[in-house]
Amino acid sequence: MLAVEARGLTKSFKGLVAVDHVSLEVEVGEVFGLLGPNGAGKTTTIRLVCGLLEPDEGWVKVYGLDPLKQAGEVKRALGYMPQRFSLYDDLTVWENLDFYGSVYGLPKRERERRIEEMVSFVELKGFEHHLAGKLSGGMKQRLSLAAALLHAPKLLVLDEPTAGIDPPLRRSFWSYFRRLNREGVTILVTTHYMDEAENCGRLGLMGGGRVVAVGSPKELKRSLHGGDALELKVAGDVREAERVAESLSFVKAVGREGGALKLVVEDAERDVPRLLASLREASVEVASLSRVEVSLEDVFIALTGGAR
Repeated sequence: MLAVEARGLTKSFKGLVAVDHVSLEVEVGEVFGLLGPNGAGKTTTIRLVCGLLEPDEGWVKVYGLDPLKQAGEVKRALGYMPQRFSLYDDLTVWENLDFYGSVYGLPKRERERRIEEMVSFVELKGFEHHLAGKLSGGMKQRLSLAAALLHAPKLLVLDEPTAGIDPPLRRSFWSYFRRLNREGVTILVTTHYMDEAENCGRLGLMGGGRVVAVGSPKELKRSLHGGDALELKVAGDVREAERVAESLSFVKAVGREGGALKLVVEDAERDVPRLLASLREASVEVASLSRVEVSLEDVFIALTGGAR
């Protein structure tokens, strides 16, 4: 069974299509990211998954359950941290968590135990009696995460959880997420930070309300050139190196750029030693051989035209 399965999700607001026939599969135990700029349709997709919006077309299941028709069961399985702080400013940290624990139906003793655990987990120990409205932006995000985790959900849904917070705190949040995932929590997260997306096992790239590609960060980067790109420089005549490269079955493309060769291989880790051995056998002296680094931003722009 999948943690999340969506088919053809479509949602419009006043004639504007926010989500356009989106299909997704999130496997149990993985960290799946929706990556794209603001306005790409990520938040609307998340809200459809959580049952907070009804799709115009298509359907979604969470652990095989319909979020609209089986809302109570889905609510128990899912923890949702929205992009905007939505807890009560005039309640303390403890009071907010106590209220949300009661909404989830946790008995008083279990509620208190879980509050203690979550306050410690998100590093808010000592702030239990501070008003939520007086907390810093980063602390409010930590409190939101604690509220989403209070009932020990199997699936944690995070909408831009690190938007607007400083890099050290972003790293702290991702350490929380990795720890939760190691403990068996499935995570569905949206982000527009390309570096953060590297933490996800798989990504769905979104632009213009559509999912344009799905894969691991490595798979998506390889898709840009059809493999791993290399730059080869030799001490002598580049034509002999070109002849050798073209004769190798694992070299998918060969081109010249200035005095260097641009190569595409299926898998650099496996193929670079074989390439070097073949060049040595042909008495080609290698001056340098390096990976051409590809970023997720490069891939995103190539696939979407830089959709905003």
